[in-house]
Amino acid sequence: MSGWVILVDQPKDLPNAETPHKVITTSEYLARPRLFDMGRPKLVNLSRSYAYQSKGYYASLLAEARGHRVVPTVETMLELREAKLYEHALPELEDELNRCARKADFQPEVEFKFLVCFGIARDERFESFGRLLFDWFRCPALEVTVEPGRWLSIDRIRPRNVTRLANGEGAFLRESLHRHTKREWRDPKARSIAKYDLAVLYDPNEKMPPSSVASIKHFARIAEKLSVDVEPITKRQLAELAEYDGLFIRETTSIDNHTYRFARRAWQEGMPVIDDPVSMIRCTNKVFLMELLGSNQVQTPPTVMLAETIDLTKAADELGFPLVVKIPDGSFSRGVHKVSTIEELCRISDELFEETDLLLAQKFMPTEFDWRVGVLAGEPLFVCQYRMARGHWQIVKHGSNGAAREGSHRTFDLAQAPPEVISLAVRAARPIGQGFYGVDLKQTDSGIVVMEVNDNPNLDHGVEDAVGKDEIWVKLLKWFIERFEQ
Repeated sequence: MSGWVILVDQPKDLPNAETPHKVITTSEYLARPRLFDMGRPKLVNLSRSYAYQSKGYYASLLAEARGHRVVPTVETMLELREAKLYEHALPELEDELNRCARKADFQPEVEFKFLVCFGIARDERFESFGRLLFDWFRCPALEVTVEPGRWLSIDRIRPRNVTRLANGEGAFLRESLHRHTKREWRDPKARSIAKYDLAVLYDPNEKMPPSSVASIKHFARIAEKLSVDVEPITKRQLAELAEYDGLFIRETTSIDNHTYRFARRAWQEGMPVIDDPVSMIRCTNKVFLMELLGSNQVQTPPTVMLAETIDLTKAADELGFPLVVKIPDGSFSRGVHKVSTIEELCRISDELFEETDLLLAQKFMPTEFDWRVGVLAGEPLFVCQYRMARGHWQIVKHGSNGAAREGSHRTFDLAQAPPEVISLAVRAARPIGQGFYGVDLKQTDSGIVVMEVNDNPNLDHGVEDAVGKDEIWVKLLKWFIERFEQ
């Protein structure tokens, strides 16, 4: 059995006639563990109680043990038991609540409550708040109690019992359930054939994504042959993430934007994810990465950490000029500056210290190209040379108008690439994790050094797969499939 299944304590709580989905009781689900042996259903738990050790609690607990996807999870149930457990979410939720109130010119003088079902607020003035609330707490029906004042504050968030909905709230829940489970963009034939659903997070407007839309479509065609349905999703679909079996992030990652939240949510749901949040933390900050590589005896360029003005003189003395200054979390050659004098170093550093408390200074190591080794689960996946952009010292040259120019590339068979390059890349990726990484290296007269490890490396059809062809994508898919089956 696959698709959506609704769990209720009593058949009258949601009669089968009121939903196109299968409805069963929690008792039936608890008593028949082999009921869903033929698939992975998506469960909506509409039990009358989510209290600890209630039937509703055990239904979600056993759903997770059986590998079924369920809303709400036990973690959500426990988190909503008392305000102290969900207070970490309140600052962001109250910001959005007040933004909605200001937009609607709504200034209540008394306490008020409103209902949110599957991320849809019954009070349309709080539409975006409802989506955000469901992002935080994936629970079918939530009641929000709000205290009035110049700043609206959330007094309480609690699940609403399906049997205690009145004055049209029951119909609103059913309509919200229908909207939540409606998947019009999916091919019904593919849905019935595919064994697994893999979400691919992308930004259709990103100028330099790690994988192009055409590459994602190519990936989807290969995935279909392995019974994996690839679904492109955007940042607006966080609330739907748990409907999938895994997540592949093909959007430039950052700890302070939605990509980290997607990775963290997938990780919490027990879904295999590339890139996982731990890898993102370890790779996106170059200060941390240099420390990690150094402690694991991986060769890197001579580096000086810049925290105070006195460090600038130290960097100049130890590294000489020209040298390279980097912000900790730059990507695609952004936030990287070559400086040739102490005056230029002071000026650039002053500008960058406006954004960050730490900088990195590295010895300038000019080369005609950089090596990039793709590493998946500790094994090399592809090897490329990226040549410097014409007339520039980096592989990407960013123009003042926002345009970017890249150098050429050459892809190698693994057997033809220098073994020492591959070996060092694998060593560099090992302390990061067992995901998918792109290790950048420079080959110099004094040896090979690792420049950085990317948690979200480029993988484009016709470039990184130019030699390995479809086998590159198949290996990625098998990484996910192995973890689905575990």
